[in-house]
Amino acid sequence: MIDLTIVLFERIGLLLLAVFMLTQVPGFRTLLDRDIALDTVIYLAIVFGFIGILGTHTGVLIRMDTLIVESRITDVTSNEVLIGFSMVVVMIAGLLGGPYVGIGAGVITGIYLSFLGGEAWIANSLINPLAGLITGWTGQFFSEERVIAPGKALFIGMFPPVLHMGMLLIFISDQETGIELVNTIGIPLVVTNAIALAIFTMMIRAALNETEREAAIETNRALSIAEKAIPILQDTSLITQADKMAALLYEELDVAAIAVTNKEKVLSHVGLGDDHHRQGEPLKMRLSQKALDTGDIQVAYDREDIQCRFEPCPLKTAIMIPIYRSGEIIGLINLYFRHSQQIRAVEIELAKGLGTIISNQISGFEAERMKELLKEAEIRNLQAQINPHFLFNTFNLLHSLMRVNQEKARHILIQLSHYMRSNLSIASKSLIPLNTELEHVNAYVEIVTARFMDQLKVNKRIDQGLDEVMIPPATLQPLIENCIQHGLKDKQMRGKIELIITREEDWVFIEVTDNGNGFAENRLKLLGQEPVDPKNGNGTALYNINERLKGILGEESQLHFQNHPIRGSSVSFKILLNKKVKDK
Repeated sequence: MIDLTIVLFERIGLLLLAVFMLTQVPGFRTLLDRDIALDTVIYLAIVFGFIGILGTHTGVLIRMDTLIVESRITDVTSNEVLIGFSMVVVMIAGLLGGPYVGIGAGVITGIYLSFLGGEAWIANSLINPLAGLITGWTGQFFSEERVIAPGKALFIGMFPPVLHMGMLLIFISDQETGIELVNTIGIPLVVTNAIALAIFTMMIRAALNETEREAAIETNRALSIAEKAIPILQDTSLITQADKMAALLYEELDVAAIAVTNKEKVLSHVGLGDDHHRQGEPLKMRLSQKALDTGDIQVAYDREDIQCRFEPCPLKTAIMIPIYRSGEIIGLINLYFRHSQQIRAVEIELAKGLGTIISNQISGFEAERMKELLKEAEIRNLQAQINPHFLFNTFNLLHSLMRVNQEKARHILIQLSHYMRSNLSIASKSLIPLNTELEHVNAYVEIVTARFMDQLKVNKRIDQGLDEVMIPPATLQPLIENCIQHGLKDKQMRGKIELIITREEDWVFIEVTDNGNGFAENRLKLLGQEPVDPKNGNGTALYNINERLKGILGEESQLHFQNHPIRGSSVSFKILLNKKVKDK
């Protein structure tokens, strides 16, 4: 019994080595993640079934009470019993892949065993799919564990061999021979199968723990660098802060030296070789230029690839990481090492991660700076829309009122201050409450109606409960101003403008109408779609408003223009309640 146990352990060790090599295949990780689709089940069942077939040929042949060790098993005679290790493979398949993978691998192996024949071919053929099913179902009770604990695997691994012994007693024709066979191989088979399953799970857990530990360390290091790089990159670019970035990376990474370059020259070099690798020298490495041209990380494994003419240079290998800003390569970060053996897969992956993180930080800060510049440009553009004639006319109105109606003049002066204050704060926010926008409109309306007196009337019809509806600033006042300057221009009869704000279900509809001349038919379809020369009249202000509405609230909130059948025109748009602001 002891000799048989030793032989079984020797044979099963080779099989475990083969299965462990399988676990290094990238697709094997889907088993551990429990992310298995139908095609993956079929694929894994075939793979484990094939290995199970190989496992049958690492077994032993039993003839009566004599142990015959064969190096290769091709056929089994009627008075022989094959004790192979296909069941161990099938149990591993079921434990990792679940009952479907276990049954599939067991069926493939069982069919093969039926063709080999032998006294116990029925028992050998049936036990394999049953073993896959048992371990697959049992393993699901421990599904919260990525890899089942070795102690639990040891316990689970005992059941299929015990069941196998019972099936041998049933299907072997000579009962006395069957009992003698089970007494001979029962304990060794149960022990070796259970221990093999436990050893396999132990190997997988150890390998995964080591890999994940290394990954966690490198991830933590990359995140630490990213956090410390924020102050360096926040207020300026990588190029102007090359010395600080090189010093940071040299301190955080286990490298011989760090160099930061732009597309032409070295901006900073920290670490070994700084006596001859100096700031300002042109890029000499062929791989550096290749990294700049292709945008891919390049690895120099030989000293010749470094292309350093200084013979005692301690730098033998390097990783060149392209750095992007808004999709454009702006330079490189070079990680130098003393020996090629120091560049492992984990160092290359870390370099890729660092390149991505630093590039994203630079691009993000650049986008923020561009956003601020665009906002300032938008403020200046909107403020420039204040018609200087409007100010001169308002000042003339104030001058006249000061002599005849000082109280009215004081009121108009207050409204002018509100109006100017609103214009100065334009675009400081993407959205403002409707009641704040209406205050801007009311100040403007008070001024223009005081100027035109009986020539202009502005009415407002606004549903209740819409004060907190969010709207882009400086939207309504320019629409009313456009009506006065263009719609009611040269109008002989009294001008009338109406601001209508209503709510229908989840939408707020806003419309500005006038009884003026209407829009030119040849420009009606182009309004809001493109700016026009201010000399030609309405177009630029409407275009700016339309672009902000679409950019902030979406295409569904764009302006719509219409000429009325009799006279006048309208400009309308709608706002979805509680809509999130689009990223600008």
